[in-house]
Amino acid sequence: MGGRLDGKVAFITGAARGQGSAHCVRLAEEGANIIAVDIQEEIDSVAYGQGSPEDMADTVAQVEATGQKIVAVKADVRSREQLQAAVDQGIAAFGRLDIVCANAGILPIKEPHNAFQFVDAMDVDFGGVLNTVAVTLPHLGAGASIVLTGSTAGMMPGALTNPALGPGSVGYGLAKTFIVQYTEVLALQIAPQSIRVNAIHPTNTNTRLLHNEELYKIFRPDLENPTADDVMPAHVYFNAMPIPYVEPRDISNAVLFFASDESRYVTGINLRVDAGSLLKWPDGPQG
Repeated sequence: MGGRLDGKVAFITGAARGQGSAHCVRLAEEGANIIAVDIQEEIDSVAYGQGSPEDMADTVAQVEATGQKIVAVKADVRSREQLQAAVDQGIAAFGRLDIVCANAGILPIKEPHNAFQFVDAMDVDFGGVLNTVAVTLPHLGAGASIVLTGSTAGMMPGALTNPALGPGSVGYGLAKTFIVQYTEVLALQIAPQSIRVNAIHPTNTNTRLLHNEELYKIFRPDLENPTADDVMPAHVYFNAMPIPYVEPRDISNAVLFFASDESRYVTGINLRVDAGSLLKWPDGPQG
């Protein structure tokens, strides 16, 4: 089975856990070798745990179980130099690069809120995309695919005006908003090289970014220690379809489509995998 990406090499950021890890495994299942990048350290403004060396080891094991090869590198997407070193290491191992998945992202809403959370969110969620494109683009040729991770929340006006989550949430929303236009503009610039750029905008996804105590308290301020079960009705209410959230593999399947030759003439697309949430909340949940 598989084979849609035979012979190709994918560079994936935020690869230790969550969506990034799922992308590594899904693309490997279809024949790609993987260059996996993750900071593997905590970021002070983020309440939930970041990917750890143990998480990255698990990603490596899952990729190798598919029969494909993986180069795992510790690097911070905020550092273009570290990303460049990761690319160099991957190219040395595999000799080529065909797919880029700029996935790394954070939602820094740790209490107490402060303005630097805005800086952290923008530096990782948008600056990390810029850095990833900058270091990988020189290695891409005709038929290559760049896939960016946005968010349906970034398409909702309320993402920039809701004070409840603090400056980090505003930075997250602004970064994801920028990705929408960046995708279209960059796609036009590199279309003459037959390199494609597309973005995927998930709804709430079953990862630690969604499942953490700080976010639970926002959904249920009436409870001192809300649990996942306490916030589940709010998650379901957010989507048009009767589900609380999508799974990382749902996003990985969209990444696979954009990475494969099945989308060889698809570029500049902002694809929502959002269970209808933007249709339900076109002006944002508070609109």
